[in-house]
Amino acid sequence: MELCVALDLPSAKENLALAESLKSYNIWMKVGFRTYIRDGKPFIEALKKINPEFKIFLDLKLYDIPNTMADASEEIAKLGVNMFNIHASAGAVAMKTVMKRLSSYENRPLVLAVTALTSFDEENFMTIYEKSIDEKAEQFAKMSYENGLDGVVCSTFESQAIKNATSSTFLTLCPGIRPFGEDAEDQQRVATLELAEQENVDFPVIGRPIYKDENPAQKVEDILNMIKK
Repeated sequence: MELCVALDLPSAKENLALAESLKSYNIWMKVGFRTYIRDGKPFIEALKKINPEFKIFLDLKLYDIPNTMADASEEIAKLGVNMFNIHASAGAVAMKTVMKRLSSYENRPLVLAVTALTSFDEENFMTIYEKSIDEKAEQFAKMSYENGLDGVVCSTFESQAIKNATSSTFLTLCPGIRPFGEDAEDQQRVATLELAEQENVDFPVIGRPIYKDENPAQKVEDILNMIKK
């Protein structure tokens, strides 16, 4: 299990200050929609300057026609990030097109597909997808696996079932982790770090419990110690 810290603060200055406080840890850093739209490529470069060993997950959830997604994926690969994601809802053709486009890159980034956003509850998910979260997440995961992706973004509760349906090496990245039972806030399907370990989550994504803490570095230290047990 590898910790991924969500850089979701309101400004580049705050996010970089958080990264600076964590520079002694060779961990993953998640750069999300708002941060990348606002701060762009220079923000990625600034993170690398703070610690060249930071691994960067660009969380943009690409969803468009296949060729447009492939074009965007190639530009992402040129940024030198280590992982990014697309929406599984874009379908098998989009997945194949993206992976084919990236096949010429010697050190291509990992590509994950978003199954069901952790903000969904069952009722609202059913309204859109007409299936339960568990059923659709597994279906999306199988499609992603069969079309050459490296893993999926899912909730902790689906992680082991997805691995059972695909492969033990198929990666699961799970947002909504509250390591020590913190407030769920706007997330519907949150989980503790202990449950994430039981469900064989590869990348627990933790944001607010770290950056809202008075001592983010100590919080990361506590989380890493729990992961290493």
